[in-house]
Amino acid sequence: MKTVLLAALLVGGSTLLGALAGFFFRGICRRFARAVMGFAAGVMLFSSFSGLLLPALSYRGWFTLPAVLAGIFGGALFLGGAKRLFPDADALPVSPSPQEGEREGGRLVRAGLLFVLAIAVHNLPEGMAAGVGFGTGDEIGAFFIAGGIALQNLPEGMLVVAPLLAAGYSKAKTFLLAALTGMIEIAGTFLGFFAARISFVLPLALSFAGGTMLFIIVDQMLPCSNEGGDPSDTAYALLAGVCVMLVGEVLLR
Repeated sequence: MKTVLLAALLVGGSTLLGALAGFFFRGICRRFARAVMGFAAGVMLFSSFSGLLLPALSYRGWFTLPAVLAGIFGGALFLGGAKRLFPDADALPVSPSPQEGEREGGRLVRAGLLFVLAIAVHNLPEGMAAGVGFGTGDEIGAFFIAGGIALQNLPEGMLVVAPLLAAGYSKAKTFLLAALTGMIEIAGTFLGFFAARISFVLPLALSFAGGTMLFIIVDQMLPCSNEGGDPSDTAYALLAGVCVMLVGEVLLR
């Protein structure tokens, strides 16, 4: 249980660290956010297969393969549905000017709230992905998964700050909203851990978490990493993340 708590704090706390960095090092954070996002995508891509989907397939029974396939698409559909519930969140500018913030104040405040809600909704299965790994008893693999999610949360936390401040939220309120998204992820970690301890739902829980991770990589992380830059840079960063995981797999197993 202590290791699960540590992983939960790692996953949830990384969002807060990213938010704090966003307050003080906004320019530097934006400069390296794309590289960090691409690297984290590689870590999560490797982890989704080695720590979630392949262990899910290792359980014997006629129901295993259907459960894994259903879990993958279930996780993706869960996050896809969450996006449809908060369509206005995509309209929030990433870094609007102060003039835009004053002119569009009401809309930006509403969009800012939807933006945070959307992040909170997708953070729940992210936390579950971290927690489910511990339910298998493979703590090293589970920490790899949690580490990949934490890496992804750092730039995410950084990028949350600027739109909320521009939308008119105070620094204190912005930090509290970022903290809320981190707390959701901590709750998701424990939810995933306890769900995975029920053996007959373990393949479904593992693949659901894997499906959410794959959806996040393709739908959010890679587009953000490619935005305004050379896609080759994202490819190199992603491959670096995969290679680091391969090395860790060899050295720590």
